[in-house]
Formats: sequence, C-alpha cells, structure tokens
Amino acid sequence: MVIKEEVYITPFLESRTLHIYVPDDLKEDERCPVIYMFDGHNLFFDEDATYGTSWGLKDTFERYGVKVIVVGIECNHIENYRLFEFSPYSFFDEDYGAIEGFGKVLFEWMITELKPYIDAKYPTLPKREHTAIGGSSMGGLMALYGAVAHSAVFSRSIAASPYTFYVIQDILNDIYTSDIVKDTTIYLSFGAKEVRRKSELVNYVDQIFKIQRALDGRLHLLLHIFKGHDHSESSWRKEVKTWLKELHYIEHYQ
Repeated sequence: MVIKEEVYITPFLESRTLHIYVPDDLKEDERCPVIYMFDGHNLFFDEDATYGTSWGLKDTFERYGVKVIVVGIECNHIENYRLFEFSPYSFFDEDYGAIEGFGKVLFEWMITELKPYIDAKYPTLPKREHTAIGGSSMGGLMALYGAVAHSAVFSRSIAASPYTFYVIQDILNDIYTSDIVKDTTIYLSFGAKEVRRKSELVNYVDQIFKIQRALDGRLHLLLHIFKGHDHSESSWRKEVKTWLKELHYIEHYQ
C-alpha cells in the first residue's frame, strides 16, 4: 500500500507530503529495509506524477516480491524551489538563474527528524546496512551527495541521472574530503539521450567519469550508461529492475 501523509519540515517552516510504500503482505513482527527517495509523487502512480509517468515502484515491487519500505519526499512545486531544496550546493544555471542550495539542510532534517519518525512508526530495519537513499536528476544529485557525506546513515544509493553540470567541483570536493564508509554502494546511471547536443553529452560523460575516478577505491560503484534513455521518468522506470538486482533487493528476474 502507498500511504500519503503530511510532515512538517522544520527548517523550511512548511508541510510536505510523504508518499510511503509499505508491503501489504508483511508477517507479524516482520521488518523491512528502507529507501528514502526524492520526488515522491513520481514514484508510484502515473496520476500523481508531474509528467504523467511514474517509476511504477509499487507494481514492480509486488511483481517481484520486493519487501522494502520507500519514503518518498514530495518536492516543492512553487517556481524553482525544487532546485533550491534538492541541491546541496549553490550555483548559477543559465536557464534558471541563481540557485541557493538548501539540500544539506534538508539532509540534516531527514537524518535527525524524519528517519527517527519513520523508524518509530513503521516496521523498518533502522541500521545503515538496511537504509538507502535514491532519486533522479536533482534527486540523483542528492542521492549521490547523501551516500558520500552521510555514508554512516545510508549504505546504498540510487543516483539516476544526477545533475552535475554546475556543481561538479563541489561534489568532487565532498568526495575527496568525506570519510566514506568503504562498504557503501552507489548505483550511478545516465542515458545517452539525456541532453540536446553532443557537446553537452561529452561534458556530462566527462563529469561522470571524474566522479568515478574520485570514488575509485573509496566505495563500490555500479556505473550504467543506457543507450536509448533520456532525462525522464519513463526512462528511470526502465532502470528499476536493474538497481533492484544490483543492490540485492531481488536476486534474479526475468
């Protein structure tokens, strides 16, 4: 089942909707791993998704018997505030202008307030080895940052098509200076049709490979390049079975 509930984000002084998936067939006293994800409205149902296509997580989980709790944080839909809240770094974007990054503040709230609340209310396995972070685009950047800066909390990360264009040096600095728990695993992906021009794709691939080199020997990196995928929920939906298998939520699939 997917539960929608309002939660108060203390540092932002406002409420936000959580989209929480809990398996229907849990046995008494059975507990599950947890994935904290961004853009919760895009995760489960097409009718909730911004562009009419969701990741379809509920259907996929039920099809393959995946027993995991997902806590999806809905983004701020006002103007460009999603970019502010889902970026750990401040930057200037040619299309959106100056972005003030509040992502680090959001992470502190997630770790100190949201996670304890979820662990107290839902049948979770609260230790780091059962706790993951995930998202796409700006959410993918947050998932990448979370695994690097907060690996003591999150042991696994799903960073689909992370936004890196104007923040590559910031994320590299965090990789080089963070004390990363070595058994951390990051699933990092992007599609060959993410951008409009070949020059942009070359730049993006170069940034992803810089991240790969910086992480080499620091943790376990699972890098995927999808030939036909673009920057959309429909493409990220196609990846779900891949990261479920590679992060060992399922052992096999057809």
